[in-house]
Amino acid sequence: MNRSRQAAPRHRTLARLPLTAAIYLAFGSAFAQEAPPTQQDPQAPAQEAQQQAQPTQRTAELETVTVTAQKRSENVQKVPISIQVLGEAKLKELNLTDFNDYAAYVPALSYDTGEGGGAVPYFRGVASGENSNHSGPQPSVGVYVDEQPVTTIGGVLDIHLYDIDRVEALAGPQGTLFGASSQAGTLRIITRKPDPAAFAAGYAFGASGMSGGDMGWLGEGYVNLPITKDIAIRVVGWDKKDSGYVDNIPGTRTFPSWDADSGGNGTITNVGTVAESNYNDIFTRGARVALGIHLGDNWTITPGLMTQETKSYGNFTGDDHLGDYKVNKYYPEFADDDWTQASLTVEGKIGNFDLTYAYAHLKRGIDSQFDYSDYAFWYDTVDGSGAYFYDDSGALINPSQLIIGDDRYTKSSHELRIASPSDERFRFVAGLFWQKQTHDILQRYMTAGDLATDLEVPGWTDTIWLTQQGRRDEDKAIFGEMSYDFTDHWTGTVGARHFSYDNNLRGFFGFNANYSGNYGTALCFLDTPFRGAPCVNLDNTVKKNDTIYRANLTYKIDDTKLVYGTWSEGFRPGGLNRNGTVAPYLPDYLTNWELGWKTTWMDNRLAFNGAIFQEDWDDIQYSFLPPSGSGLTVIRNAGNARVRGLELDLNWAATYNFMVTGGMAFYDAKLVKEYCGFSDAQGNPVTSCPPGTLNPNDPNDPDDDEIVDGPQAPVGTRLPVTPRYKGNLTGRYSFDFGEYESYVQGAMVYVGDRRSALIREDFDAFGTLDAYAQVDFAAGIRRDNWSIDFFLKNAFDEHAELSRFAQCATFECGNQPYTVHGAPRSFGVRFSQDF
Repeated sequence: MNRSRQAAPRHRTLARLPLTAAIYLAFGSAFAQEAPPTQQDPQAPAQEAQQQAQPTQRTAELETVTVTAQKRSENVQKVPISIQVLGEAKLKELNLTDFNDYAAYVPALSYDTGEGGGAVPYFRGVASGENSNHSGPQPSVGVYVDEQPVTTIGGVLDIHLYDIDRVEALAGPQGTLFGASSQAGTLRIITRKPDPAAFAAGYAFGASGMSGGDMGWLGEGYVNLPITKDIAIRVVGWDKKDSGYVDNIPGTRTFPSWDADSGGNGTITNVGTVAESNYNDIFTRGARVALGIHLGDNWTITPGLMTQETKSYGNFTGDDHLGDYKVNKYYPEFADDDWTQASLTVEGKIGNFDLTYAYAHLKRGIDSQFDYSDYAFWYDTVDGSGAYFYDDSGALINPSQLIIGDDRYTKSSHELRIASPSDERFRFVAGLFWQKQTHDILQRYMTAGDLATDLEVPGWTDTIWLTQQGRRDEDKAIFGEMSYDFTDHWTGTVGARHFSYDNNLRGFFGFNANYSGNYGTALCFLDTPFRGAPCVNLDNTVKKNDTIYRANLTYKIDDTKLVYGTWSEGFRPGGLNRNGTVAPYLPDYLTNWELGWKTTWMDNRLAFNGAIFQEDWDDIQYSFLPPSGSGLTVIRNAGNARVRGLELDLNWAATYNFMVTGGMAFYDAKLVKEYCGFSDAQGNPVTSCPPGTLNPNDPNDPDDDEIVDGPQAPVGTRLPVTPRYKGNLTGRYSFDFGEYESYVQGAMVYVGDRRSALIREDFDAFGTLDAYAQVDFAAGIRRDNWSIDFFLKNAFDEHAELSRFAQCATFECGNQPYTVHGAPRSFGVRFSQDF
């Protein structure tokens, strides 16, 4: 909740003078004629002058924030859900422009990030630390832009936040209204809509620098243009550069098997090629256009188009042996993430009922290249694998590898829903939902040296491994919620979602049969080429239908206070492993018990909300790299976990000039059943495996069972990624400085220590991510329609540890861990103007 202090434009005041004068003359003269004469108090003129000389007392209060978290517009303080809202003013005040920025100010939200900089969000500690492989589980957090889902596998769609009305963060299962990928929570980005009532426009320019890094910049603007009294168009655009701060320092690497006797010198170097300071720049450019068509008073049609391209270079990690922001990479690295979404929203009334139809089609492409020489070096060091890489003459070659990625996504969705009048004692929301996602996967592992023809994947030069697959995920659902006011104080709500999913993974994965008989052409069962791959060796489908439920009971103490209790369920569909020799994984479910409150005090000056909850997470979908073999990601259903927590948020208008906001969350997230890492013959996860237990389906060698030495993660193991405590606090003081409106602001985010990985072997290698506190400062001035803001982020240069990992299985690459750190201290200035 935020207050804004804006001077009324002078032209509006002048425009009202004729109307004010007319009202005064009409009514004032009438009162003068009808009012009986009274005796004048001789002291009255002096008292009246003294009263007029006194300044008007400005009242401190919180703004009303409207959300649509329950598929209808409501005051956030009336919604019995743990929800935090970052409105347009707050986004600007804190200079929050992307996912990493706003995630820091949502206590319930945590995230994992990889070497390419992409982020995977989690709510309330429901995180197992999966590595976001392209054939991995669907996300547990749903992301929406307005009414349209934009959740994609492999990381959040990082939309630049400009001309945004608000960001809603809904913690806890939202499965009944938002579906499969809202198992643990939902993020909703609500854009500003076209308005035919008046012309509006604005722009902003900014520049920034970073300690030890280079310079960045930002340009953004919008225009709201009425076309007729019922039609308007809104166009938004942005272009920015995020500073690089990671140094790819000069270095060399010597492969044991590739020596002078074999025709090579055994050593590679990045000197004169890719060694460079501050080499992880990000360039983002995008636009959004929406057309608002009002058909009478009851119907609105809003077609829209949004597009964004993000080009990132380099690597976002630090090699723990070299330093926080230093790496040795030997080959070029980049990612080009380009997406476009078309949308259509139709809103109207049939009688007193609200009808909404939402359609969206998202098309996303990610072209990437990453240095995979760690994999080659450590497998050569530990297993001597470099001796198997040679050219057509038989001479050993440089075994370094690069990953060439070409990922193509589509996502189409339709939702039709109806809502009864919100002021009735009985009310409901009901709807139909259909969604289809496709992912064309190309992952090409190329050697730096000229690979022998008999080792290449047929038809793919210098390619030792190829993944060429098509993934399809289709979901259908019917959903609804009903609420009934038993009395003026008690309200009950029940909801359900019946869903079905049909997921398929088809194509090719693996080596040439001359290199391995376990994966690749040796497993082909259909010789027909698949999108250029030599054959088909994987074609699996999983299907299921089920129903999840939600129930809520709310007690309204008075108009400003309520308490509620909620029981709710969330789910993720099951899926298929890229490794066709490994069985599919099952759906996992989350069950939530929650007691919360929404309260406003001190004549709407103080809002204090909170929730205490327990969530049971069953059959956890967990992706990991096996300890040996090909290093091919496997997804298994792990044991069960329990998360207990407390969430609090506060908004306080201490005075008209001074606003304090904050939030905090406490979590106890741990396994309540062992994670063994394998399933029984029926595909159910094994949750008891003392030393000596037989693993009947070792994914690394399907023909050889394995005797395990105990669970990979015992009961009581803390879940990774999420801290036990996370909190933030912001203070903002506004004041007049001559003719300028001014402010100073301080904000702090604290994140406790986190476990880096779930299973024992990974945790022993990577340990605990340290706690950190980041402090930001801002100040600015405003006059009329322009403003200048100054920002100092991470003022004390905290090198926050966000995640830690190795490039391949811990057994091989664990001696070379990488840590992704938050950006160092930065400073910036922004000039903006609105019309």
